[in-house]
Amino acid sequence: MTRAPLSGLRVVECASFVAGPTGGMTLAQLGAEVIRIDPVGGGSDHLRWPLGPDGQSYYWTSLNKGKRSVSIDMRSDAGRELVLALIGAPGPDSGILVDNVVGRRWMANSVLTAQRPDLIHLRVQGYPDGRPAVDYTVNAEIGVPQLTGGDPGGVPVNHVLPAWDLIAGLTVSTGVLAAVHDRSRTGRGAYLELALADVALAGVANLGWLSEVADRGSDRPRHGNHLYGSFGSDFACADGVRVMVVALTEGQWDALCKATGTEHVFAALEPALEVDLAREADRYRLRETIAAVLRPWFEAREFSCVSEELDAARVVWGRYTAMTDVVAAHRDGGHPVLADVRLPGASEAITARSPMRWDGHYGEPGEAPALGRDTEAVLGEVLGLSTAEIGRLAADGVIATP
Repeated sequence: MTRAPLSGLRVVECASFVAGPTGGMTLAQLGAEVIRIDPVGGGSDHLRWPLGPDGQSYYWTSLNKGKRSVSIDMRSDAGRELVLALIGAPGPDSGILVDNVVGRRWMANSVLTAQRPDLIHLRVQGYPDGRPAVDYTVNAEIGVPQLTGGDPGGVPVNHVLPAWDLIAGLTVSTGVLAAVHDRSRTGRGAYLELALADVALAGVANLGWLSEVADRGSDRPRHGNHLYGSFGSDFACADGVRVMVVALTEGQWDALCKATGTEHVFAALEPALEVDLAREADRYRLRETIAAVLRPWFEAREFSCVSEELDAARVVWGRYTAMTDVVAAHRDGGHPVLADVRLPGASEAITARSPMRWDGHYGEPGEAPALGRDTEAVLGEVLGLSTAEIGRLAADGVIATP
């Protein structure tokens, strides 16, 4: 990517944790100037785990890479004035705010638009009514933990990935770009509100899961590692390595049968059980039988042989690996989307480039910032403050630099 597509666009971010910062990071990796504003000393997510050996947060530095970090005391009148000035700074590519603040009346949209009527303001919320929520609470409320695990009627099984937060973050970047496009045509600003609870509900609804439950009048059963509605299951190889094999389409099913030499077994089962395994629904209904037929093939072969034969037949499969294996593969150059960045101290971190490849190339991941690193530069460049004015603000504790 020779020229960043969002070069020149300026976004102010006053958001913590995952959703808002992910949106800002996505825009920054596409070339936008994202000014991240944190309280002096850092916000509630500044030292969130995981931490590096020097106490810095891998989490905070990675989600905020590529951004300009400004540290301002927003409890002071002078600090609030600075924040409002940055948000409302003039320019056709400025006046864009992403936040998730609650209860700051001085940052209400009506206050901000009185200063800049064409402001693009995207506010991330927990619930549409403004109540707080996090990924793990909204996920519980939409029923996903009741579907995971293999114990029918057992306790809910939470997942560890904040999937709704990450999807919300990408929706943030989409919303900002849609509003920028609209403003370029109409001159109008926009106030967008995005509730995490709505993101989660939209996700399961758009997959058809809620319609299914409404039709059947009961929740989907738990199937452990079996794939719901099709065939997919995990198998252990002779050396203990486990793989996940999936056959969603008829072609994928044929490839799996060919690789394992089980075509004749399943051809004999079809008339006996009155099924057509070319049909996805029948493969799902016979998932336990299919797995039992396939299991001896995997158990008789070591992983190296299994992987070679599955690849030769173009079977859809994946190996179960630990994150230590992912790190080792990265060290060997196996994941070009990943990158090593140096943190402001002496530590290094593994982070990611934008997964979008422009003309076949990944972009740069962006530099990991130190808290408040760009405070003086931003106040000088964007607000035109002099060195003496910035010095007085620092002396009064209104701003902070590393």
